[in-house]
Amino acid sequence: MTLLAKFRSFDLAARLLMINQFGINLGFYMLMPYLAGYLAGPLGLAAWAVGLVLGVRNFSQQGMFLIGGTLADRFGYKPLIVAGCFLRTSGFALLVFATSLPGLLIASAATGFAGALFNPAVRAYLAADTGERRLEAFAVFNIFYQAGILAGPLLGLALMALDFQVTAGAAALVFAVLTVAQLFALPARRAETPAEQTTVLEDWRTVVANRRFVAFAMAMIGSYVLSFQVYLALPLQADYVAGARSREVTSAVFVISGVVAVVGQLRITAWLRTRWRGGRSLVVGMSLLAVSFLPVALVPDPERFGTVAAIAALLVAAALLAIGTAAVFPFEMDTVVALASGRLVATHYGFYNTVVGIGILIGNLTTGAVVGAAHAAGSDWAVWFGFAAIGALAALALHRLDRSQSAQATTSIDQPKTTISGGRH
Repeated sequence: MTLLAKFRSFDLAARLLMINQFGINLGFYMLMPYLAGYLAGPLGLAAWAVGLVLGVRNFSQQGMFLIGGTLADRFGYKPLIVAGCFLRTSGFALLVFATSLPGLLIASAATGFAGALFNPAVRAYLAADTGERRLEAFAVFNIFYQAGILAGPLLGLALMALDFQVTAGAAALVFAVLTVAQLFALPARRAETPAEQTTVLEDWRTVVANRRFVAFAMAMIGSYVLSFQVYLALPLQADYVAGARSREVTSAVFVISGVVAVVGQLRITAWLRTRWRGGRSLVVGMSLLAVSFLPVALVPDPERFGTVAAIAALLVAAALLAIGTAAVFPFEMDTVVALASGRLVATHYGFYNTVVGIGILIGNLTTGAVVGAAHAAGSDWAVWFGFAAIGALAALALHRLDRSQSAQATTSIDQPKTTISGGRH
């Protein structure tokens, strides 16, 4: 089935959510990659101020996912999606005019908290709306997600040739259109109301007490740390091996990542689904993420086999990383719903995003320090083998979770055999 046919096979709400996610990433990535340069350049902010503005945006999103998920479960998915899009519209519009540090911090916090509002709600809504087809839905969803990441920076680059304010205004316009579209076209939907009313703290205790879910979230930190290296370690490697042509090589890395996801996502998901259960598919995808760093580990610098070989190894690594990410994402999203047992799904997504967000932050800080130290010591290969080791450990953790879940299921007379991702759909 083609992407268009698969897309049309879902109902209006699911299709709107997929298009909405494309728009979210289009608007976000047409602006955010160029924000640091604008702050340090035309506005002339000090390095610490630039870091503060970007840090506030990251914290207001990653640190508030649990709040957003909790609100979505209590007030419904649609209000949080609309509110998030409206808040990001306001934040980007403020960036058109803000020149002082306080104004920039307010705009940055607004854009970040907006993501915390709509991200858990969108995923919970899509899972609830598509039911047994949620694995397929998340595969198509990821195509729109990655297409937005691919198109956003290209459109932003063209607009930046005019002015940053034009780019910020265009990004605000994208989110304004999304706000109106979701407000008037997206059907209302909310989580199932529990028999007993609970407090927020009781909901959070329910999530934290779900030991299998927490263990899964911890294991998946490895996936996010590795997949995020397309934004950190791979561009740094491009600077190292390509020299004056590093911008072209970095662009090629992002193009490869986006094209693999857009073109290959449905095939990758279908191939895994027909061969393995969901839990095993996650292990295979995580293993592929680990393997993706080996080409650069074997050709870590131009001195060993030449510049062309080093660049080729980097591009192969980017392609494998994209395949691994595409393999993991639908089964990962499906697993969160399965482990939540359909209850407090948005809160579970919020907690999950918070955990992996903290993991990404720690991973990035560690990566930045280790890459610099390894390069100074002439041991660049060690960094890439280290990434592979992280992936191997995460794959082992997922394998143990899958075996544990399968063993538990087979000991129950009344419960069919499942995996950590709830089996096939």
